[in-house]
Amino acid sequence: MQEAAIELFTERGYERTTVAEIAKRAGVTERTFYNHFADKRQVLFPGQDRFIAEIHTAVAAAPAEQAPLDAILVAFTADNDWLDQRREAAQHRRHLLDTHDDLRERERAKTAALSEAIADALRLRNISESAAALTAAVAVTAYRLAVARWLDDPEHRALVHHLRAGFEYLHRTARTW
Repeated sequence: MQEAAIELFTERGYERTTVAEIAKRAGVTERTFYNHFADKRQVLFPGQDRFIAEIHTAVAAAPAEQAPLDAILVAFTADNDWLDQRREAAQHRRHLLDTHDDLRERERAKTAALSEAIADALRLRNISESAAALTAAVAVTAYRLAVARWLDDPEHRALVHHLRAGFEYLHRTARTW
């Protein structure tokens, strides 16, 4: 359904595309669409709640001796093949988010939820409240920058490449503060 929505949003425009058209293009009923998504905005954010929960679980379960940023990077790089196979759709999605305020606001809310989930996972690892909040915020920023670089990468390197490079840069710059 997401692919159908992105195709229609690209062809017709976000505002002019209806849920009925998305459902028809995807080969499902409107009822099926609404069983999965609350509205047409939500179709651009499939699986994000699951992604956030998986990141939380992975960071919380990381070995105690693993540094917090390393645990977060491992969690972020655990399953990126799915995204790499959908780069073009992700690029179209990014364009839609960049051009619609309501979609950008939804993206910010999801980013804030990801940051809070990471901070909570770090607190479960006995990281102090302030250190957990700061580490989560910095890690999510590094993640967002890596995704942006991945989407713009003319060499089409994998997302994991950009994540590792971003976190390495974060490690290097943190040592110079």
